[in-house]
Amino acid sequence: MKIYQIDSSARKQGSTSRALAKKLLDKIKKPDDEIIYRDLDDEMVFVSGLTESGMKIEKKDQTDYHKKMFELSDKLVNELKESDIIIISAPIYNYGPPATLKAWSDLAARVGETFRFKPNGRREGLLKNKKAYLVITSGGTKLNSKEDFLTPWLKFILNFFGIEKIDIISADQMSLDYEKSIKEAEKQIEAIT
Repeated sequence: MKIYQIDSSARKQGSTSRALAKKLLDKIKKPDDEIIYRDLDDEMVFVSGLTESGMKIEKKDQTDYHKKMFELSDKLVNELKESDIIIISAPIYNYGPPATLKAWSDLAARVGETFRFKPNGRREGLLKNKKAYLVITSGGTKLNSKEDFLTPWLKFILNFFGIEKIDIISADQMSLDYEKSIKEAEKQIEAIT
């Protein structure tokens, strides 16, 4: 099995989402599993300077930035395709996703690679038979409340890619009771079989 772990917190040290994702990885990985790790805070570019819809720019018209953008996009798409299990850790920033996680989704959304359009115009995700774990943390936002724009968006994006088996580990509203939030998240991890 290949496990793809993606961390998106802007904090390197002291990040609760990163720490919980590591605990989850340690819980589910088996000795022969291969781990693919991606820290979105290390290497991320934003989709920019497109000349038409979709991720398309003729090679001759690509700037150095475009080349870097497409190179990273190809890597992200391949990492998703090769993985069996995906772990995404994400803190809720201002009620939504970290900017790097949104950029990741933009670069991973490629027609013919992660999704396609059917003849009837409907979309179909191409990344079937994968399992995703979302490790969501927040300071004050209650998970799945009307103020949580990260969780439903991230589930929608993964469904859009064809990933429908999604489990959520949450440590929300940590500013209200940090110890309680962490203990509940750790219990959720322990309950995974």
